[in-house]
Amino acid sequence: MAIDTDRQFKPINIAVATVSDTRTPDNDTSGDILAERVTAAGHNLAARIIVKDDATVLAEQFNTWIDDPAIDTIVSTGGTGLTGRDVTPEALDRVKDKDIPGFGEVFRYLSLKTIGTSTVQSRACAVVARGTYLFALPGSNGAVKDGWDGILAEQLDSRNRPCNFVELMPRLKEV
Repeated sequence: MAIDTDRQFKPINIAVATVSDTRTPDNDTSGDILAERVTAAGHNLAARIIVKDDATVLAEQFNTWIDDPAIDTIVSTGGTGLTGRDVTPEALDRVKDKDIPGFGEVFRYLSLKTIGTSTVQSRACAVVARGTYLFALPGSNGAVKDGWDGILAEQLDSRNRPCNFVELMPRLKEV
């Protein structure tokens, strides 16, 4: 990461969704890790929720947050695998305007270093929807750490050079 100390850090408002049929506030460790990293980086945790593995329910939650001007970015954890109940990418397909294919590619590259070829089972992905970024991470603690520490911490830092997601935010709704 190349932080330009001449640039001002701009905290953004991030909503966190854990996608799971089994997690509760008491055992949502990946959501806890993600929320802690969001605030430790200096951003605002705008909302946090656990949503069941249901593409319709998840897309509705994403739409609610996308339409909320107090939320700049949504990061989810869980639901990116290959089983029938893993539907986060399908929910993102229902709300997206554009894919961010490089996010999933870089995530799997980083994950290859920690879990080997098992990374091919991940459908981590990212999209832009109506001016809001949405990032879908797998539900394991390690995946959340890989995704935040290896990609999002840098790209959601307005001081990161040569470019970052934050500086593009004012232009995401251009036509």
